[in-house]
Amino acid sequence: MNRSLFLSPYFFITGRSPVALLPCLAALLIAGAVNARAAELLVGAATTSITPKEPVAQIGSFSLRVAKTAETPLTATVLVLESREGEKVLDQAIMVSCDLCVIRGGLDEMFRERVKSRIAGLDVRKLFLCATHTHTAPVTSDKNYAVPKGMMQPAGYREFFCDRVADAVVKAWEGRKPGGVSWGLGHAVVAQNRRAVYADGTAQMYGKTNRPDFRGIEGYEDHGVGVLFFWDTRKNLIATAIDVACPAQEVEGRRALNADFWHETRELVKKKYGKDLCVLSWCGAAGDQSPHLMYNRAAEERMRKLRGLTRLEEIARRIGQAVDEVYEVAKNDIRTDLPLVHKVEDIEIPMRIVTANEYATAKAQVETLSKDDRNRRRQAWYQEVVDRYTRQKEQPNYEMELHVIRLGDVAIATNPFELFTDYGVRIQARSRAVQTFVIQLVGWGTYLPTARGVKGGGYSTSVQSNRVGPKGGQVLVDKTVEAINSLWPAPKQ
Repeated sequence: MNRSLFLSPYFFITGRSPVALLPCLAALLIAGAVNARAAELLVGAATTSITPKEPVAQIGSFSLRVAKTAETPLTATVLVLESREGEKVLDQAIMVSCDLCVIRGGLDEMFRERVKSRIAGLDVRKLFLCATHTHTAPVTSDKNYAVPKGMMQPAGYREFFCDRVADAVVKAWEGRKPGGVSWGLGHAVVAQNRRAVYADGTAQMYGKTNRPDFRGIEGYEDHGVGVLFFWDTRKNLIATAIDVACPAQEVEGRRALNADFWHETRELVKKKYGKDLCVLSWCGAAGDQSPHLMYNRAAEERMRKLRGLTRLEEIARRIGQAVDEVYEVAKNDIRTDLPLVHKVEDIEIPMRIVTANEYATAKAQVETLSKDDRNRRRQAWYQEVVDRYTRQKEQPNYEMELHVIRLGDVAIATNPFELFTDYGVRIQARSRAVQTFVIQLVGWGTYLPTARGVKGGGYSTSVQSNRVGPKGGQVLVDKTVEAINSLWPAPKQ
């Protein structure tokens, strides 16, 4: 033992060796290592229209729908975050929320290449796109439908999208300046679990709840509204990110472009906090939730009509109130010197196994549906099951990109799925962060159901609806929690 250890004031006061302090010192060093990452925060934000002027095919149903008009603008909003220590860049994150149904058709890869060519030295792996899941947005994949000639094709829309949004990223990047962030948790009843359960144990998405054999709603409902506020050095609000566990599906069947409830929500928030405010729309874990009313319809509709609001305006009112409540608290706790750590990992999770019977059924469906090109979307739904069966021994895992961000006491975690809400709850409950934001539909994904959902059956839990099942869902939770918690010191025993 080094004799100098015994010359400390601690030894002379207590008569004990400082070695007794080593466990405490180790804990302090771990905490210090995390706090040492705190640095100046730079913020940049921009919003752009992604509304095409030409007629386009719409995604979100098995049959082709064509939108010739736009009832609301479709937008993409960019948030750029960077932490610096002097002139040294410590980490970065670029997040883009989009009024799209899903990120498919190679859109994310194409977009990264477009941005990479315009911002020298940027690690484009620190950039991700997320969709609000509006079903009244353009198709981005060539495989979904036989899109008629004389309208914008999916490839053309991908080009249009990448050009517009790359411009917005560059604008936000070049405009990043020192700023601060605050956050909080509000609540709003926006979504309901959309799977009705019946006496025989089966479940049905949007199943009738006035049947005599109705026994309940299948899963938990998450009414939390996570909000991040970003400020400049004068405490002017630059941007906000609002995380609601609900897909934008209230007007999903229309034959017109529509950002769904997010348009009304953004307009309401900007009316109060500034017309130039950039509002990121995040969809939390909500594979089994939607804004459609499952029960109490008459009472809900009566209240809405008495308020003189449309259903979209009513949803916006609820989210807006949650944002207001958070703002009143968060405005007094703006952080400017805090850790920003952005972890990107390629992970593998088990695929859902296709049985021989499921394979045979899917193959028969493909043969029947292939006789009419109007069935292309449904045919592709079954064809994916056939293809998966033939390769599942050689490719048993689903590869995905996981983003985990630490921003002060906040964690942000992404996944590409329509993730059933229970999985989001598991992640948040086990996270070491004070508040955890879960963002789904970051990349190409399908429904990811719980074991309870698979047992009940029906759309969203069938093998056609899933590439990954409950086993893979739990692995996703475990790997996400592990990545989040690696950014925080272990709790004291």
